[in-house]
Amino acid sequence: MAAPETVLPEHAAAPAHRDGNVLRWLTAYTVSLVGDSVYFVALAWSAQKAAGPTEVGLVMAAGAVPRALLMLGGGVVADRFDPRRVILGSDTLRCLLILAVAAGVALTAPALWILVAVALVFGAVDALFVPAVGALPPRITTPDQLARVTGMRSLSMRLSQIAGPPIGGLAMGLGGPAAAFTVAGLLIALSLPLLLTTRIRPLGTSDAKRPEPGTVRRDLLDGLRYIRRHRLIGPLVAVGAVCELGLVSTLNVGLVLLNAERGWGPSGYGWIIGGFGAGAAAGAALLAVAGRLPRAGLVMAGTLLVACVGAASIALAPTLWLAVVPAVVVGLCAGVFGSLDNTLIQTAADPAYLGRVTSVVMLTMVGLAPLGYPLVGAAIGAWGAAPVFAACGGFAGLGVAVALASDAVRHAELPRRRPGVTI
Repeated sequence: MAAPETVLPEHAAAPAHRDGNVLRWLTAYTVSLVGDSVYFVALAWSAQKAAGPTEVGLVMAAGAVPRALLMLGGGVVADRFDPRRVILGSDTLRCLLILAVAAGVALTAPALWILVAVALVFGAVDALFVPAVGALPPRITTPDQLARVTGMRSLSMRLSQIAGPPIGGLAMGLGGPAAAFTVAGLLIALSLPLLLTTRIRPLGTSDAKRPEPGTVRRDLLDGLRYIRRHRLIGPLVAVGAVCELGLVSTLNVGLVLLNAERGWGPSGYGWIIGGFGAGAAAGAALLAVAGRLPRAGLVMAGTLLVACVGAASIALAPTLWLAVVPAVVVGLCAGVFGSLDNTLIQTAADPAYLGRVTSVVMLTMVGLAPLGYPLVGAAIGAWGAAPVFAACGGFAGLGVAVALASDAVRHAELPRRRPGVTI
């Protein structure tokens, strides 16, 4: 059972980068994400040893199905219970699952059906973990620090993407899949004591007005109605969904095909993706350092517009290095856009609905983008990369139109720093 909730007094709040409570949570989140990355490396290599390329794809995709199907229900759970306890429970389950797999792999060669089953269970637990993680930041810091926390969280995600695969590869090289699974499980286990010592803020006045929980279906529909009727959150969720469909499909699938079309090869792909990642990290760092950007709604729309133009221009670049430059710009603008969009949603949402709001936002990220993958691939095969990149950039630009058409988004601002708090 998780430790009882510890309330963080209002006067104890500090700037996020100096707040030990935030830094404990961020460290726990980072090591958990690194453990996730190591797990996926171990899972992929175990599948490759057990079967062929097609089966590897099956195993890696298996976890996405329950994650997408159960994500909205995970949001209901995060709103009914303390998100920290949900995270602790899901991390504990994932840790035990991975360590059990490590023991099994050490004793015998992994069977394909076991790996698929593990991926399915891991994805189902992830559907609880992700909404709870999104609902937690407003409970560990004040609204004026949420933008900084969002930037720091984005940086930790980038760090895990950089550190996880090499750690997993090293463990695989030294001890095979069993060692890699063990390292993944231990990293996730390391997050548990840090989460246990994270103090939680009260929800505030809206907590007293929280309706009595009903059925999962009723609570889910209530959350969807809340998003649809909210003057700011509804348009922001729509903007994010359009961006995912237009830009993410292009960048994830289109860049591979663009490199093949231009003959830049795997190294060229690595340079472009690396440039995008560096830009995204810089965008997250900007918000983590600044803490607040004025005219946040307009800045968000402007950075999305630049990202759309930059994405369309990548396929027009005649050389690799001229393609890397707009990739950096796209990453920078996407990092700022994503951080602002997420922060505005979190600061505007009633805390009683944060889990469900987060689940819808995350579902657009993990569920919508893959729908565009086959369309982008088929279109590039038929017409080439340049027109498809331009079309996808134009489609994502509809998100800018949605943002600017909303008076609430145009005038959206991040909360100001409270008097008496120095940075």
